[in-house]
Amino acid sequence: MSRMNSNWTANLGSKIALVLIFLLVGRVSAHIPIPPKKGEIGRRSVATAVPDFSLINQDGQPFRFADSHGKLVLVTFMFTTCPDVCSLLSAKFGAIQAAMREKKRRDYLLLSITTDPERDTPAALKSYAENFKADFRHWLFLSGAPDQLAKVWKGFGVNVRNTAGGQVQHTALTTLIDRQGVRRVDYYGEKWQEHEILRDLSWLDSKESK
Repeated sequence: MSRMNSNWTANLGSKIALVLIFLLVGRVSAHIPIPPKKGEIGRRSVATAVPDFSLINQDGQPFRFADSHGKLVLVTFMFTTCPDVCSLLSAKFGAIQAAMREKKRRDYLLLSITTDPERDTPAALKSYAENFKADFRHWLFLSGAPDQLAKVWKGFGVNVRNTAGGQVQHTALTTLIDRQGVRRVDYYGEKWQEHEILRDLSWLDSKESK
């Protein structure tokens, strides 16, 4: 077996183990994402500029989206007490991070933005991120005041609502942003595969190099 295949198998095994851990320690009631709107299933090509926004990262340091221009950015939405989908998305981000490290890529940024600002303090996000071995040079976990986050959610078209049982429902959106700050590919749900995003990253590279 090649080194790359061995690494991929190891990463996949670690991803599955992490998801199982979070499923076991998660709440008994399942997190039900907000159903996608018509046309919001699977992969969709877009061309939507991302409005600038400011939040704080897992270390309590300010983050401004405009400062990420010049990098390829992958954004998803999650919350740390989610017992299922969010942990799977985070594990997939971990696998993408590992693949980018294998390729010796540094021109990228992964952003995990909370949908639960009341509980997801910087400390809570950092503890959660460490479970996925996040490299904070390239993968940030963002929170902020509820009104700040509400503007960010709206800017990305993400709906968020709290249930009577204390759960958080939100649109399961992951989106790939080019070096000019324009959304180029949206992925709805959690069924997308890491190789799809890695392929789209390569596609953006080739497109922007012309």
